[in-house]
Amino acid sequence: MLKYKLIPLLFSLKMMLCNCHYEKRESGFETGTRQYKVSKTGQLPGSIPESSGLATDSARQTFWTHNDGGSKPELFKIDLGGNLLQTIPLKNLKNEDWEDLAQDPSGNLYIGDFGNNNNRRRDLKIYKLNPANPALADSISFRYEDQQDFPPAPEDRNFDCEAFFWHADSLYLFSKNRGSKLVKMYTLPATPGQYVAKVRGTVRLKSMVTGAAINPGGTQFALLSYGKVFVFDITNPANLLQEPSVCIKIARNQAEAIAYTNDTDFAITNEQGRIYRVTRKRRK
Repeated sequence: MLKYKLIPLLFSLKMMLCNCHYEKRESGFETGTRQYKVSKTGQLPGSIPESSGLATDSARQTFWTHNDGGSKPELFKIDLGGNLLQTIPLKNLKNEDWEDLAQDPSGNLYIGDFGNNNNRRRDLKIYKLNPANPALADSISFRYEDQQDFPPAPEDRNFDCEAFFWHADSLYLFSKNRGSKLVKMYTLPATPGQYVAKVRGTVRLKSMVTGAAINPGGTQFALLSYGKVFVFDITNPANLLQEPSVCIKIARNQAEAIAYTNDTDFAITNEQGRIYRVTRKRRK
């Protein structure tokens, strides 16, 4: 019994000791923790026990979210305080393992049903729908171009994904870098059909990627992990991973979802149901 009581304590201690040294050395990030302020803004309701994806609506003060795999296929609209504003049941869909949300400028939402802990799945898909008419959902089915075995050898199991975003008519997916510390970036067309996800770049990160978001201006994006946020500047459309910017230590338990609220700031939810705002400090 003592063993199980110690697990949360050990996890919290690990987060406290988490730093950006590895990413600075291996990938060129600067430490940006002091440039940002992290503050708790709210608590999610009991109907959202595990917020696993986050996308802003057009006003950027409210958000869409969903629960992790095995839960009811539902979308929830919330605000930064955690207040539940709307629930949309998606009875024609199945939540096999929903892991992240993306959104395009037309207001379409993309639900990433691509959680793949054991690297066995052959039914990876992304649902595309508009909250105004959710019954008309389409699907984007895909496989990874470099996965040949299901599952591959333990040392090659880097085909789990929990993070993606929409950019320039494409979807950008990021592997969870389980074990190897190598995050692979894949791209897919953002239109219904069956596709092969192509590798477009890699970056080394010590902690596993659990969410992704791009800012409204399309000038930077962020990858969320357990205890850190990695910000990239977008300078080369051919390789979005080319310009690592800052690594921000957040140490806020098991964070799962992230979304920008403007071009520099973002919101984060974690598995404890807490909502945080990460704000870039303004220069005096």
